Amino acid sequence: MNKSVKTIIGLGVAVVVLGGGLTALMLTEPKNTNNNEDSVSTSEESSETYGEGIILIRDEKSDEEEGLVKEVNVKNTTDTLHVVMNTAPTDESAATYTLDGYEDIPLNTAVVGTLANNAVHMVTGSIVDENCENLSKFGLDKPQAEVEVKFQTGTVKKFLVGDKAPANSATYVMLDGEKTVYTVDTSYVANYSKTLDEFVDIVILEEPAEEEYPIINSLRIEREDIDYDILLEYDKKSNDGKYTGGTSATHVMVEPTDAYLTVERSEDITNGMFGLMSEGIYSIHCKEADIAGAGLKEPFCRVTMDCDDGNNYVLLMSEPFIDDNNKKCCYAMFEDGNIIYIVDTEDARWSTVMPIDITSRIMIGSYVWNITDLSIKTADMLEEFVIEPKDKSADNNKAEYFKVTRNGETFDSERYRQFYGFLIDASAEEFALDAEIPDTAPAVTLEYTDSYMKKTIKIDFYENTALTALIAVDGKSKYTCTKSYVDTLIENIRRIGTGEDYITTWK
Repeated sequence: MNKSVKTIIGLGVAVVVLGGGLTALMLTEPKNTNNNEDSVSTSEESSETYGEGIILIRDEKSDEEEGLVKEVNVKNTTDTLHVVMNTAPTDESAATYTLDGYEDIPLNTAVVGTLANNAVHMVTGSIVDENCENLSKFGLDKPQAEVEVKFQTGTVKKFLVGDKAPANSATYVMLDGEKTVYTVDTSYVANYSKTLDEFVDIVILEEPAEEEYPIINSLRIEREDIDYDILLEYDKKSNDGKYTGGTSATHVMVEPTDAYLTVERSEDITNGMFGLMSEGIYSIHCKEADIAGAGLKEPFCRVTMDCDDGNNYVLLMSEPFIDDNNKKCCYAMFEDGNIIYIVDTEDARWSTVMPIDITSRIMIGSYVWNITDLSIKTADMLEEFVIEPKDKSADNNKAEYFKVTRNGETFDSERYRQFYGFLIDASAEEFALDAEIPDTAPAVTLEYTDSYMKKTIKIDFYENTALTALIAVDGKSKYTCTKSYVDTLIENIRRIGTGEDYITTWK
C-alpha cells in the first residue's frame, strides 16, 4: 500500500435510499441514448423492471426480490477488496458485512455493508447504448471498478463501473458479458472505487455511552520538546458535595506543578482521546518500517490515559508537520496497535499543549469557610485571623454563622469574608517554575490552613520587575502576577482595621 499521506474522503454518499423508483435520467450524450419503454423492456431477460428503471443485479434462484448476498469481490484502481458476511440476517436485523483479512481493524461496517447492499438495489436511470462497441467512450474499457457479487444460492453476477456521465449524479455501468451500457445514480456505485483506507473507521477510540463513561484516573503527557511531564489526575474532591473550592474541573495538575485546571481549556486534554477522529491513514497492518517511517519508533509525544474500568491507553504521536492542505498534523497510533493514523493537532493537542494553556490563573482555591487560620505579613504590618464555626454541628456557609478573631480580638466575619474575596481574586499570569527566588524579604507573606485539605500553604510575593511580582508557594517559585495587585494587596491589608472599603480593581 502506498505509505504517503492519504486524506479520507467524506462518506456521506455511501448509503442510498432503498425501495421506490428513480426518475429516468434524460441524458443526451453520448449519442445512441434511448430512453423509451421498449428499450427498457429488452433488458428484462437479465433485469427486472423496477419503477421507471430496472434493477440490474438480482438472484433468479432466490424467492426474495433481492436475494441474500454472501460475498462481494471488488477490484478497483487502488485495491482489491473481499467483502464477506459477518452476521446472518435475523427477523430483527439485516445481515452485516466485513472485509476479509481486516477483521482486526476497526472498520466502518455501515460503509462496508454498502458494497453488498447497493449492488442488489442498483436501479438504472437510462440505457445509453444497447450494443456498445466502443467501451472507452464510457470508461468501461479500463473500469473504475470490477465487482463480483456472490449470492447465498450460488448465483454469481458481475458488473463494471465506468466514468461519470455528463450529468454529475450519474455513472455508467455494464453487466459483465453484455454490451448494454446503463446509467445509475452515482450514490449506488461511488463506494466501489474507494481505497481500503476509506473503509477504516475514522473514530480512533470510540467514546463510551454516558452511563458507561469511565473515570479517567490520570493522564500523563511525555514530550521531547519539554524537560518535564504534564500529569493530570482525577480530583476526588470534585465528587464531594462538601468541597466548594478550586474550579469546576474534575482534574487537577500535579506535574510539573500543582495547579487547578479550567474546564473549557482542559477537557479535550483529559477526555479528548475518547472520540478522537483521524484525518487519514498512513498505514494499515503497519510493520516496523512503517512505524519508524512515521517517527513513532521513538515517538515525539506519548500520552498515557489510565481509567478506573481497568483500561490503560497509550497513544504515540510524531512530531507535528504541515500537510498538503497547510494543516498542522501528526502521525499517531496506539502502542502495540496495527494502524497509523493522521490526526489534526487541533484535535490532538497533547503534542503542543503547555501547562499554562490549561491551568486556571487562581492562586488560592480554598473555600473561605474551610480556612481555620490565616496570617498575612508585610514589612511593617501583621494580621492574624482565626476562624471557627459558632455551631460545629451545623452545616452553614454564611458569615453570620462563623466567629472570626483578628489579632486575638473579635472581628466582623463579613468584613473578613470581603477581604478573603479580594485574596482569591488574585490571578497568576504565567508559570515561573524555574525562576530564582530573590535573597530579599518578600513584600507580602500569606499563610493559611485549609481544614478540608488538612494542609497549611504559604505564599510569598516578591518584587520581580517594574511591572511583575514573583510568587513562591511553599518555598518554590511558581507564578508571576502583576505588581499592581501586590501594591493593592498591601493597601487593603492597611484598610482591614480602618473600616474603609477594600480596593477591588487594579491595573
